[in-house]
Amino acid sequence: MFRYLERSENIARLVDAGLRMALTGPSNARDEWSSVIDTAAVREEYLKQHQDFGSKGVVDYLLRDRSNPSSVMSSITTARNNARLVRTALTREVWEATNECWIVLGELLSKPIPERELPDVLSTIRRQNAQVRGALHGTMLRNDIFNFCRLGTFLERADNTARILDVKYYVLLPSASQVGSSLDNVQWDTILRSVSGQRAYRMMHGPDVDTRNIVHFLVFDPRMPRSLTFCFNKIADNLRHLTIGDDLPRPCLDLIDHQVAWLNGYTVEKVFDRGLHEFLEEYKQRSNSLGLQIEKDYRFYQ
Repeated sequence: MFRYLERSENIARLVDAGLRMALTGPSNARDEWSSVIDTAAVREEYLKQHQDFGSKGVVDYLLRDRSNPSSVMSSITTARNNARLVRTALTREVWEATNECWIVLGELLSKPIPERELPDVLSTIRRQNAQVRGALHGTMLRNDIFNFCRLGTFLERADNTARILDVKYYVLLPSASQVGSSLDNVQWDTILRSVSGQRAYRMMHGPDVDTRNIVHFLVFDPRMPRSLTFCFNKIADNLRHLTIGDDLPRPCLDLIDHQVAWLNGYTVEKVFDRGLHEFLEEYKQRSNSLGLQIEKDYRFYQ
């Protein structure tokens, strides 16, 4: 349930990043939207239905298309269906917030979205998801149900932050000659906005846009709730809570400790020496393997 809720918000954030970069980039906007489709890992399925990467087609596919299992509408529908199946395990407030989210977004995404209305639509998607999280934190008992909700959130969020970083640095930057340019700075500022981190970054590092500071902020800063380190640490915390009083072996706990140690072994300098794209690819692979191990250990799939 919470993986799908987080995914619906993350897709909205990815579209927001693509929109802002398409508006500020010097190249054909279709290149930026093509990059967003690549980052969402849906190119093959998208091309079965569309001939090019126009903004209208990409936005419609990522937000509204029910044939795309990762679209916002598909994700929130699946999350709501999962919530209904376990309704007695949720508080009334969490269920009502989830159901309201599904109703509001269903109405909002019932027809194609004009580009001028897109920022408001994306903001509404984020706000509706935030209300579900608020209900969870404010009303749910801190037991294994709560821990699994949080695991789903941070597994999905870790993958998304890595993807948003990747779409900027590896895909959308026109060439190495643009590094440090005004275009480069605008795009990094866009990334901070897409993860709601612009003001927090400036609080920590001042107004200057610095590539290494931004990467440190979004990868290593344990105070930033969408950083890769924050997500892995929260996954570790919730897995440890689940194992209290549990005598069965849980390989996922050893695996998250190994993943945290791997991430802590890096610095910003080491990341750039290796290549940010290559580092992010490995992070996504490690996050995915962790999710699969949790599913196996707790028998999510028979």
